[in-house]
Amino acid sequence: MKRKETKLTRRRLKSSYFTSIISISLVLFLLGFVGLLILNAKKLSNHVKESITFSIILKENAKEVDIRQLQKNLDASFFVKATEYISKEQAADQLQNEYGEDFIDFLGYNPLPSSIDVYLFAEYANTDSMSRIENQLSEYSLIKEVYYQKSLVHLINENVRKISFIILLFSVLLFIIAVTLINNTLRLSVYSKRFIVNAMQLVGATRAFIRKPFLIKSVIHGTYAAFIALCLLFGMLYFVQKEFKEVIGFQDVQILIMLFLMVLFLGIVLNWICTFFALRKFLRLQEDELYY
Repeated sequence: MKRKETKLTRRRLKSSYFTSIISISLVLFLLGFVGLLILNAKKLSNHVKESITFSIILKENAKEVDIRQLQKNLDASFFVKATEYISKEQAADQLQNEYGEDFIDFLGYNPLPSSIDVYLFAEYANTDSMSRIENQLSEYSLIKEVYYQKSLVHLINENVRKISFIILLFSVLLFIIAVTLINNTLRLSVYSKRFIVNAMQLVGATRAFIRKPFLIKSVIHGTYAAFIALCLLFGMLYFVQKEFKEVIGFQDVQILIMLFLMVLFLGIVLNWICTFFALRKFLRLQEDELYY
């Protein structure tokens, strides 16, 4: 009879531990996902900003040698990420492919000018910096016009700031919810063992002695939960990176290491802290209070 009761108790404990680990791993997965967004936030915003281009429209009489020299000067500039020269013929081909009509045959000539598309580094992809760059480029005699959509540039920067703020706010909110869920899960786990804790107190065990096995298990379970969460995260990344390869860097070792350490740290530390405070409450209870 006692053996059956012992087996049943062990089975319940294992089930309790398993449920606790799975619950915490799912919470850590959500925290890791948000952490991944935060770690990639700068990369995401840079990717959006560096997709902004401005076009340098060249004069009709601009020589090929001068154009190539201008492009080299631009490539050497500290604010330029990349440039692309588009000749009159390339511009005409692009327009014909877009609209499906041969306007050159209709007009009898190619009215499109040659141009250079300039891609800036993210920190210079704003209206103030682009305005200063435009003034600098006005010194070149072969440049007819510098064209970019100021309203679009301003809108992109504003949206990036708003999205960054929303991600930060969402991260803080989710962190609070995650800590609450982990705390409640561990409190229930400790609550189910409150009679064991009380029995240990009755035989004279010190609080430090009682805490020790619970805290060691909390670290082990936190480590298990963290690894389960990391497996889920890396599995998700493996599939997502095929669609967003340029934005979410599955091959960015630094981000992956930071993500690994962050989830592992949260899994261990949150488990330990929540278990410690849950135990502190039950260690203070009187025997008649254990039933409420």
